Amino acid sequence: MKRIFKHITKVAATVLALSMFAGSAFAQDSTATTECAAAAEAVAETSAVEAVIEAVSDINPVDTIWVLLAAMLVFFMQPGFALVEAGMTRTKNTANILMKNFMDFSVGSVLYWFLGFSIMFGAGSFLGWDGFGIIGVENPCPNLPKECYFIFQTVFCATAATIVSGAMAERTKFSMYLLYSIIISAFIYPIQGHWSWGGGWLSEMGFHDFAGSAVVHSCGGFIALAGAIVLGPRLGKYSKTADGKLRSNAIPGHSLTLAALGVWILWMGWFGFNPGSTVAATGSVDPDCYGGGILENMSAMSHIFVTTNIAAAVGALVALIYTWLVYGKPSLSMVCNGILAGLVGITAGCDCVPIWAAAVIGAIASIVMCFCVNFFDTKLHIDDPVGAVSVHGMAGFTGTLLTGVFAYAECGYSFTTQLIGELAIAGWSFGCGLIVFLAIKYIFGLRVESRIEEEGLDIYEHGESAYN
Repeated sequence: MKRIFKHITKVAATVLALSMFAGSAFAQDSTATTECAAAAEAVAETSAVEAVIEAVSDINPVDTIWVLLAAMLVFFMQPGFALVEAGMTRTKNTANILMKNFMDFSVGSVLYWFLGFSIMFGAGSFLGWDGFGIIGVENPCPNLPKECYFIFQTVFCATAATIVSGAMAERTKFSMYLLYSIIISAFIYPIQGHWSWGGGWLSEMGFHDFAGSAVVHSCGGFIALAGAIVLGPRLGKYSKTADGKLRSNAIPGHSLTLAALGVWILWMGWFGFNPGSTVAATGSVDPDCYGGGILENMSAMSHIFVTTNIAAAVGALVALIYTWLVYGKPSLSMVCNGILAGLVGITAGCDCVPIWAAAVIGAIASIVMCFCVNFFDTKLHIDDPVGAVSVHGMAGFTGTLLTGVFAYAECGYSFTTQLIGELAIAGWSFGCGLIVFLAIKYIFGLRVESRIEEEGLDIYEHGESAYN
């Protein structure tokens, strides 16, 4: 029995050993299979990543960071506009003005994302369209992520809408302001922007507006002109003299300190507005741009910084001299507008004119602004509390034309083409503005009641005051 038991034990031990060996071998095979599967999956993932990298291989990190920083500078121009407008108007309307500037950017951001960007950069000659949102629009700048270029264009759209606010300050219903701000951001601005920057018919003609003297500033300025005409002057702005003529009465703003601070902010923001429009910090410039393509983008950016600054500085000096000679004293408010006129004027050709020409453009734009402020007020009796029409509309018109005069010869820009483009943008903006404002006036009512205007929009429109 002992011998039989011993044999059974040996057999059981042998079977157990064989089982353990087989299990070990099976486990090794399973591990090997798992490792093979993981390796295959890793290869597949690597291929997918490589495909994505290849798809975005043109995106440049340095370019992206530069354009996003420029977008932040242009965004910071919004408080600049708000302070200029608030400072040049009366205390009782300050909260209303600040609210409008917040809504310009908020409404503009949403509407430009939902409709405007597709209209501006979609396929088409007169207007583009590639669907709602930005999903269907082909990336206009392959060196940047689409979202980067989109946010840069968004802050430009908000600027155009903000310009209109100043000319219609202190007497416009807030609800109607929101309505026309929606129309500007969703349709008026993007359609004419498509003509120049979205591959439309003006760009095909060779029209050049590098950063928006016409597309942004003239557009906003001429819409503002239409609004000021339809809305009419503020109460007490004009009175009849003994001989029956209209006399312009000054309505001083409540804080030139705020207005001056706003201009400083705008001047700084313009270093994103103009140089940022290179939409690149590396590589060579486009052969059709500054210097005929012989310079690097960093050199072009530096040149644009200088032309932008020189035009603003000369604009300030010219306004100083003009007011000193004409009115007997140098005017701070006019110097502030002279700076802005110089900046607006150089924006179209900042990339393609020599530095001395930038000084000339800044000087001429400032003179035009000074003349137009007086002409619109005393001759045409159009009440523009902050001079938005003269600063943005007329200086933008002037700078766009002078680009065709002073641009480097190798760029090939002509005065005639610049004139056609500017007239098209100004006519479109003014015409659309008239239609929109007249429709609002006769359907809903554009202007607040006289009692509200006299006592201030802050309390009646918003239930709160900026100053307590």
